[in-house]
This record gives sequence, structure tokens and C-alpha cells, in this order.
Amino acid sequence: MMHQNIWLVAGEDSGDQLGAKLMRALRGVSPNPLHLHGVGGEAMIAEGLTSLFPIDDVAVMGYLPVLYRLRTLIRRIHQTVDAIVASRPDVLCIIDSPGFTHAVASRVRKRLPDLPIVNYVSPSVWAWRPWRANGMRPYIDHILALLPFEPDAHRRLGGPACTYVGHPLIERLDALRPDAREREARESQPPLIVVLPGSRRSEIERLMPVFGQALSRLMSRVGPIAVELPAVSRHRALIERLALAWDVSVRLVHGEAAKHGAFRRARAALAASGTVTLELALAGVPMVVAYKVSRIEEVIARRLIQVPTIVLPNLILAENAMPEYVQADCTPQRLADTLAPLVIGEPERAKQLEALARIDRRMSLPDGEEPSRAAARIVLGAQRAA
Repeated sequence: MMHQNIWLVAGEDSGDQLGAKLMRALRGVSPNPLHLHGVGGEAMIAEGLTSLFPIDDVAVMGYLPVLYRLRTLIRRIHQTVDAIVASRPDVLCIIDSPGFTHAVASRVRKRLPDLPIVNYVSPSVWAWRPWRANGMRPYIDHILALLPFEPDAHRRLGGPACTYVGHPLIERLDALRPDAREREARESQPPLIVVLPGSRRSEIERLMPVFGQALSRLMSRVGPIAVELPAVSRHRALIERLALAWDVSVRLVHGEAAKHGAFRRARAALAASGTVTLELALAGVPMVVAYKVSRIEEVIARRLIQVPTIVLPNLILAENAMPEYVQADCTPQRLADTLAPLVIGEPERAKQLEALARIDRRMSLPDGEEPSRAAARIVLGAQRAA
């Protein structure tokens, strides 16, 4: 029986999680035995991958960290390229982390021009640096998109072939959706507000004081509230210290299960912009979104960002259904004034709930197929199409 040789290259934890699910799906979809090789982390290793080197060597974000590790990154890029060329796989699938994985893919294409190369997770060309879409065409054959508007973006920008395969969050809807008891809890008193100040230290330091003051103003408007904050474990001490300055009592919760439990019971949310807004949307939680960056980052962002909103559910809906307050607009009073109607149950709440219901339809796949399985079919098909 013919064996298929597939290389998977991830460069950070989120890509590692996607890679592990893809490995399972590839084995489930392929009619032939598979040899899976590449670069991955704990999740992919647990699925049987022998990683070429520790993923921590290349899991670097930000300009200064990249410069500090540049020699290691360059060495690992060349090592990965050499190993792929020596292996001569049937298909190469790079997963997210474009700074590392695209450097690998472009070099592999020069040395193995006939090797099909699939990119799992589109770079955010629709948001900034749109010229990257067309720039990928010489070395990417197919993009597997996590967001439903991305195929249209690549067509508009002249990017490679692109297919929406679904976001991994839609495989976890059971963990996000409230049962009957939890739906009742959403209507109980005091209402539960879930607060998400971000996962990076800079986000937490900028937003925690503003969020605390907003909650104080909210309480003066709507009466007693319960507050839960899913804390990022590596910043737990910082969050605890900043929460001590709040006038509102807050319960910190830890871990994914506790976070999703809070989502299922929450009346509304106050959240930093990011993937968590998509989790909240799929959980059906009305939200107010906020974000603050440094002045230098603001100047750069204003020059580069190409979209009218930074909120993922708004981008998926193509409308600003979830209110967002960025930079100078991110004030305690504005956040409280916008959050209060969502808590009380005024028309703004019903309007947001209707918009959140449409997120499901936009993100679902035909016949309820799982994203990892849809991705696996295209990866295997890339070899046959070559």
C-alpha cells in the first residue's frame, strides 16, 4: 500500500493546536497510511510527531524579541528547509506564524518547485499590509481560511486560491453554549458581567484600571452586579494586584473550562479586542469591546490598518454590531453607558442578540463538517492536484 509523506510546520502554540487536530483528521480522511513529519509543539508531539527541534526556538513575537533571537531563527529556517528538501514530501502544510513558516515555504519552493504548499491560517491581509496577498502567490498554492470573509479578500487582493474551512472554535460549541439552567442564570439577579482585559501584559495594564472604573459606573446605573474575570495564568499576580484597586468585587476564574462556564452564565461582557470576542459571540454573550495601545503603536496602526473595525464578529457580519471603543474613546463613562442597556435588557440588547445569532450561519460549514476534517481533505487533495 502506498504511503503518503506529509510535512507540517507550525511556529507557535496556537498553530501547534491546529496541527494536532489536523494530524488526527488526516489519518481519518486518508485512504492510505501517512508519514507525518515536521515542526510542532506538545500537542503535535502527543499525536506522534517527532519535531525537528523545540517549537520554542521559533515561537517569538514582536520586533525586539525577533531581533534578539534572529540568529537562532535563521538557523532553524534553513534547517527546516534542508530537512523538507531531503525528505521530498508529497505535500507541505505550513500553519500560521508567517514570519517563520512563510520564510520556510518560499525557500522550499525555489528548491522543490513542484511540491504543493498549503497555508493553514491566512495572514491578516484584509486588515493590514494587503500587498502580502499577491506576494504569497509564488510560493503558496492554497490557503485554508479560518474566517468566512477571507476567501473574498484574497480574490479581491490577488492572493492564492483560498477556501474557508471553519474556525476551530466551532468544534467547541458544546462548551460555549448554555444549557437551560445556565440560560436562566443569564436572567437572574445580580447579573453576571464577564470581564476580559486581554492576554498580554501591556493590554492588562492599560485596560484593567479603565474597566474597573467602568464597572463602578455601571453599578451605579443598574444596581448590584456580579463580576467574573477569566485570568491568564502567567499574569495572575498582575491581575490580582490591579483588581484590588476596583470598587467592585471580582471573582477570578482560571482555565478554559471555568472561562467557558462564565460565558455560559454571563449577562454581558466587557472585553479587549481579540479572538475572545469571537468566543463570546459564539456563546451568545452581548458585549462591549475596548482596546488601548501605546502612542507609537497607535500611529503605526493608523497608517497600516485597512478595516473599519477591529472586532472579529463585526468583520464576519460586515457591520459594526458590537460597539467598540479604541484609544481616546476608551473611557470608563462611555464603556458603562454602552454596557448598561445590554445588562438592563433595552432594545440594544435584543439587537445585539439578533446579530450574534447570524454569526452562527456565517461560520457554519456544509453538513456540519468539522474544520480540521475540511482542512485535511484539501491538504490531501493538494497532492492529487499537483
